[in-house]
Amino acid sequence: MEALAIPIVGALGVGHIVARYADAPRVAGVLKPLPIAVLAVMVWQGPPLDARYSTLVVAGLVCSMVGDVCLLFPGRFVVGLASFLVAHLFYIAAFAAGGHRGTRGVTFLAPFLALAAVLIGALWRRVKELRLPVVAYVTVITAMGWQAAARAVAPLTPEPSGTHALAGALLFMTSDALLAFDRFIRPFRVADAAVMATYYTAQALIALSTMG
Repeated sequence: MEALAIPIVGALGVGHIVARYADAPRVAGVLKPLPIAVLAVMVWQGPPLDARYSTLVVAGLVCSMVGDVCLLFPGRFVVGLASFLVAHLFYIAAFAAGGHRGTRGVTFLAPFLALAAVLIGALWRRVKELRLPVVAYVTVITAMGWQAAARAVAPLTPEPSGTHALAGALLFMTSDALLAFDRFIRPFRVADAAVMATYYTAQALIALSTMG
């Protein structure tokens, strides 16, 4: 099914970005969650690499879709942030499910902690009323990236599942960092395109990681 689903996801994602720049907010709003919905159906109906892993990824995709809808409304930013936080918790559970504990995973923790410290430091003075949720979110997404890296180097992780999951996690972190930079530090013209392109690609890669 992925041979059909991925091009559909790409087309819907491009349509959403084009609609945003064409000043068609209603069309953009309708299209925004659809690529994630298609990915969730793809994973749910596809041949699973591991049933538990696939179920956790589907849960993460569904929570992401809820977050997408919430972020369409400025007043629901914190709710959207919470939805994505829960999505990342599901992804952490999925990536950690392979039992890859050990020194190989721990060695990857330091660079992720450094990235988290840089992002929190850059945002700290600009998110006074949102410090707690922002710190919680950065902590969780950092843990997601770390667990994806640990899973990718685990001897028993099948390929290309490990590579797909790690690439997806890193792109997800990139998308969130771009969103935070645009919203809280300095807006830039291509922010919408950059954030959504990296976001949709990240979710597609994580979804594909359930299929080997």
